[in-house]
Amino acid sequence: MIAWLKAIHVLALIVWCAGLLVLPGLFAQRRRLDVARAAELHRFTRTLYIAITSPAAFVAVVAGTTLLFMREVFNTWMMLKLVAVGVLVIIHMRAGYLILSVFEPEGNYAPWRRWVMTGVTLAVIGVILVLILDKPAIEHGALPSWLREPGGLQSLVETIRPIP
Repeated sequence: MIAWLKAIHVLALIVWCAGLLVLPGLFAQRRRLDVARAAELHRFTRTLYIAITSPAAFVAVVAGTTLLFMREVFNTWMMLKLVAVGVLVIIHMRAGYLILSVFEPEGNYAPWRRWVMTGVTLAVIGVILVLILDKPAIEHGALPSWLREPGGLQSLVETIRPIP
């Protein structure tokens, strides 16, 4: 059972990450197209995002969460991996927003943004791979207190929130 779930998780991750790596290139193509071709590219991009990338992300997260509890892997490296997956989710949500704005009549996506987003996505994928394959022993003392204590994130938010 765990082997099948792990295979589903890995396959879903491959599809999800591939979709996130392809999307910036599709956004960059928008500026070179006329209105009719841009509408066609918009349909293709939305289909890729809605029908392939988003379901793969959902399956990867659900399968990964299930594996987390089945294998009882509550280590520091796993929690850092979950933070990296959270960044991947933010990249995914940003791509969904960009689909809406880039393909408007005045929409634009600068070519340099393509390379930045591809680089950031590759970096996050690399961090996840290093954490999963290496499983580094990270001491709790090496982490800031807001990551080690229950409610610590709330105190961090209060610390960085501007005082009125």
